[in-house]
Amino acid sequence: MGNRIDEFRAYRERMNERIASLKHLGINRFFNLDTAAYRDGALDAKTKELLGLVASMVLRCNDCIDYHIIQCIEAGWSDEELVDALNVALVVGGSIVIPHLRHAVETMDLVRAEQSGAGASVKTPT
Repeated sequence: MGNRIDEFRAYRERMNERIASLKHLGINRFFNLDTAAYRDGALDAKTKELLGLVASMVLRCNDCIDYHIIQCIEAGWSDEELVDALNVALVVGGSIVIPHLRHAVETMDLVRAEQSGAGASVKTPT
């Protein structure tokens, strides 16, 4: 059985396909707008993913945090850079962001373990 990141990816893919099957013009337009927002423009896509991570932290959306951590790591952000961005989110969002900071750090650990081949064997404190 996979870890929660594998489960997140599978759920997201399955539900995005289901939502697309609804063929609702407004929903499809929003999804396209969201995708387009993260393409290279005046800011590069890598920077936009980091901005998405900080916004997701402040908005306290763990699914969004997972998505943007995965994207940020794939884009090449180091753990030190990600932690610095998480600090900005904590300062902006305040102490209510702390549970989401825990979630973000666990997600970083899971994705890095996956990259190193350790996969789901990462131990996280309970």
